[in-house]
Amino acid sequence: MPVPKHILNQIKAIIPPLNGSLHKGQSGRVGVLGGALDYTGAPFFASISALRIGADLSHVICSPTAAGAIKSYSPDLIVHPILREDQTTDQVKSALDSLLSRLHVLVVGPGLGREDYMINYAKLAVKIAKEQGMYLVLDADALWMVGQDLGLIHGYRRAVLTPNVMEFKRLSENVKIDPSIPPEERAMHVSRALGGVTVLQKGASDIICTNTGEASKEQAELNKIKEGESTEERVVVDVPGGLKRCGGQGDILSGTVGTIMAWGKCFESGAFGDGSVPPSRIPLLAAIGGSMVTRTASRRAFSKRGRGNLPGVVTQDMIPEIGGAFAEIFGEGEKGWGAPTATEGKL
Repeated sequence: MPVPKHILNQIKAIIPPLNGSLHKGQSGRVGVLGGALDYTGAPFFASISALRIGADLSHVICSPTAAGAIKSYSPDLIVHPILREDQTTDQVKSALDSLLSRLHVLVVGPGLGREDYMINYAKLAVKIAKEQGMYLVLDADALWMVGQDLGLIHGYRRAVLTPNVMEFKRLSENVKIDPSIPPEERAMHVSRALGGVTVLQKGASDIICTNTGEASKEQAELNKIKEGESTEERVVVDVPGGLKRCGGQGDILSGTVGTIMAWGKCFESGAFGDGSVPPSRIPLLAAIGGSMVTRTASRRAFSKRGRGNLPGVVTQDMIPEIGGAFAEIFGEGEKGWGAPTATEGKL
C-alpha cells in the first residue's frame, strides 16, 4: 500500500529548499549520543547518514574510548569525547547543556551500550533535550534504558522510538501490552501507553504510529502544542528493502529519521517554508520519510552486492545509496535531491 500522497506532500514541505536561500546550519544540526569502547561503528553510521541525506552538521557525543576510531572514519563528523567514565554527570552537565543548545535533534542509542556511566549520561541528555524542546530519536540500548524507566520519555510527543523485532517485544512487555492484541495493532497501543510517543516498529513492513490521547495543560506546554490536541494515526511503509539484514542498518535509519526531524525543527522556527505543517506531525512525518529512504537505500545496495559473492552487501554499502534513494522518492528539484545550477553544463 503506497504512503498517502498528502503525507508525502507534507514531508516535502519540511525538506529545506536547495535554492541558495539558507545558510550553514539551517538544513539541520544533528547530534548522535553513543559510542564507547566496544561500539564505534553504530554512531558513525547514524551520524554519517545524517550528512548523506542532507544535514548541514553532524555531531557525535561519545566516550573518549571511542572518539579516535570515529574521527578516523570521517573528517566530516564533529566528535565530542566528553562522556568520561571518571567524571560525574554533574561535572559534564554544563558542557552537554551548551552543546545540545546548538542542535536541532538528538539521536540517542547507537553504540550506547549498557555501562552505567553511559546510561547515566544518556538519561541526562534526554532530560536536557526535553527541557530545550528538542526532537529526539531513541534506538538500540536507549530503548532498553527507556524500558527500565518509562518516565524518561512518557508523554514527550517530540520523540520517535525505532525498535526492531526483539526491542519491540521487550518494550511491549515493559508497558504491559496484552499479547492477544493482533501484532499489526500493537504499535498503536505502545504509543498510547507511552503517552503519545511516535513508534516506528521495524519489520518486513515498517509500522509507524502516533496515538496520543488529549493533551493536558502540562503536556501541551512540554510539547509546544495546544491543550486538548490529540492524534491517532497509523501508516505502514512497505516499499521494498534489501533481502539481507546486517547489523547497522537500524543506525542508518536513526540518522535519516533524525535529520528529517532536524529539518522539521528548522521549518518550525521559520528558517524556511510556510508554516503549514504543525509541529505535532513532524515526528510521524520524519519516521515515515526516514523509513522510506532507508528501505530504498537497502534495496539499491543489495541489488548491486547481493548475498555474498560480489562481495556481499554490508551496511557500509548503503551509505552511497542514500542520495539516490532520496531522489527516487522525492525527486530531484529544489525539494528533492537538487536542482541544476544556472551554469551547469557551461564552460
